[in-house]
Amino acid sequence: MSVSPVTVTHTTIMTSVAPGLESMTIVGSPRILLRPLGLLRLLELSSTCLAFSLVAHGGAWIGSTGNWCMFSWCFCFSMTLMILSMELGGFQRRCPLSWLNFPSICASYAFCFCLSSTIIYPVTYVQFLAHGEVREHALSATIFSCISCVAYITEVTWTRARSGQTVIYMATVSGRLKVFETFIACVIFLFISNPSLYKNSPALEWCVAVYAICFILTMVTIIVKVGNYTNIVPFNFPSFLTSMAFLSVLLYITAVVLWPLFQFNEVFQGQPHRTMDVTCQYKAPHSVCAWDRRLAVAVMTGVNLLAYMVDFKYSI
Repeated sequence: MSVSPVTVTHTTIMTSVAPGLESMTIVGSPRILLRPLGLLRLLELSSTCLAFSLVAHGGAWIGSTGNWCMFSWCFCFSMTLMILSMELGGFQRRCPLSWLNFPSICASYAFCFCLSSTIIYPVTYVQFLAHGEVREHALSATIFSCISCVAYITEVTWTRARSGQTVIYMATVSGRLKVFETFIACVIFLFISNPSLYKNSPALEWCVAVYAICFILTMVTIIVKVGNYTNIVPFNFPSFLTSMAFLSVLLYITAVVLWPLFQFNEVFQGQPHRTMDVTCQYKAPHSVCAWDRRLAVAVMTGVNLLAYMVDFKYSI
């Protein structure tokens, strides 16, 4: 009795990255790890893993800023691990999301999160640590966070939209801007996590509402694009993008005026000078005083206004 040889057939998926760096991935094959994009994701995975492992081992994180940095590294590690696992298992086609858009948006968010941690962690924590093993672990974590930033921005650059290629919305300027806008909104939410910064003031509460409304609208856009729902939404989606960008610009203009006016103008019971805030009279490695939080929100509001203005320009 003869046994017929078994033939294994692999499915090949082409993903456009940069010229000469095409990622021809064989679904369900370890060979994807030997491709440039696969090696880059292994670097992302290892650097973020080492960053949060070193910090956790040394116990060098506490408070809101430490929680943010730890969350950022863990989030980036988890998303990269999920993408690699799905590619190794060949589950891309079973994924209910657009696989062309999903890795691109993950890389964009990961870069923003790692960049913020690379800046926030040494500024608000490492510099206050005494010399010793814990400080060495914290410095090493910062270095690995820098490496992860370089790796993620490299992936973002490789997968950016180019003429003559299939258009991937999240790889276009408008798509990248929406990632940036939602990330900046997350940073703003982090700084206004203490309700005392805006409660009992209708103008400041309006600013918080502006941040929330624009964040939700932008996230809906990202979900619709990544989920391939543009053909089933009951409205013209390009027109929605233009209208949403225009509305966000108008809303942020009110916030960029009202927030600093009511936070730093004495006429509206604001504090124009940092020395007037008693919470800023001491240094703590895990805290940001109220006046610094107000200033950070004012700056981030201006940054997001510029982002929405550029987004509106591209949307039309």
